[in-house]
Amino acid sequence: MSRVWSGADLRAWLMQRSAPLTVRYGRELLLEGADLPRPQRLRVPTRHGDVRCARWAGRHEATYVHLHGGAFVMRHPAMDDFWARFVVATTGLTVVDVDYDVAPKVRYPVAQEQAHDVLAHLAAEGLPAAVGGFSAGGSLAAAACLMARDLGTPPPRLQLLGVPSLDVAESYDDKGVTGSMLGRSVLDLVRATYFRDAARRAEPYASPLRAGSLAGLPPAYVVTGERDLLRREGDAYAARLAEAGVPVDHHVVPGADHYFLTPANARREMTRMAEALSGALLPSG
Repeated sequence: MSRVWSGADLRAWLMQRSAPLTVRYGRELLLEGADLPRPQRLRVPTRHGDVRCARWAGRHEATYVHLHGGAFVMRHPAMDDFWARFVVATTGLTVVDVDYDVAPKVRYPVAQEQAHDVLAHLAAEGLPAAVGGFSAGGSLAAAACLMARDLGTPPPRLQLLGVPSLDVAESYDDKGVTGSMLGRSVLDLVRATYFRDAARRAEPYASPLRAGSLAGLPPAYVVTGERDLLRREGDAYAARLAEAGVPVDHHVVPGADHYFLTPANARREMTRMAEALSGALLPSG
């Protein structure tokens, strides 16, 4: 990548440096698994070098690969520890939380390729796996599934897409939602840093909604927030998956903005997602 940083790059870097101090989201959502031991630290080989991961060991080897959010610029996977603990405690699944690279250190498609390669590495070990994430992580999960299909690597059994970003080529005004917590400045930052090359923003791995075909992808559980800026693209992706013959369960969280999990709804919504994962990965009965 270019070593010349823009003002947007500097802003992204400063956000990363302050993330451990400023990220509060999730602390009030720790509903299960507070007594679990610390995760094992792994390094998983990818085409971009080893990627750090946290492995939360469950009763089962079947594994959920999770990709955190953060607009492709925040590198703070611990923000989703509450969710990893919940999955392990309530389903017994193992969770691998991926510490993928972000802008301005890297540009698209590095994180997408890292997400795919971590997933492929686990599949090569013969482990049943699902992949998912929230926000930018949902975008990476969708891209990893597209790559697995296109490259012929073993597909995951489920893609869990929580309030995913699926069209970074579409302008803020065209997203058709006003009053969301995601403002124009966030979208501008994403595009100016990680997706700096405007000519590549419409590529399928950058904007999965723009993929020519969604046939042959793994089953999906798609969550969108009623008031989220990204709702339309998530709704549209779920509809296109269904049209392509992919089994899909699409759930709209009533009244929710982009932070779709709140103390009032967290147990209900997290239980829904955890049940989707266990249903895909664990033998019935």
